[in-house]
Amino acid sequence: MTDFATSIDRLLNQVRYWEQPRWQVDGRNDRTYALVQLLADLGADAEGHPRRPVPREHDMILPDQLRVMADDLLAAGPSDAALDEAAAAVDDLRHNLDRR
Repeated sequence: MTDFATSIDRLLNQVRYWEQPRWQVDGRNDRTYALVQLLADLGADAEGHPRRPVPREHDMILPDQLRVMADDLLAAGPSDAALDEAAAAVDDLRHNLDRR
């Protein structure tokens, strides 16, 4: 399996230049936001803090939210299992964004 940092970089390289219409195809925006929330939840768990909802911003902000949540997760010192879960979720989203 690819490590989390590599996975998130690949996903960001795939989506960072998308325009608004592309985000709205087949719920890509909703699936990406769900990943943002998962990363936030894993980071909160690693820090021993309660989970909180991530504000839903404009779709064009999703790459920035992904980067911030990924960096926060890595800084929290998560378990290997949490990083594996995060990497698998990122890879799954990345592989499915253009297939639907």
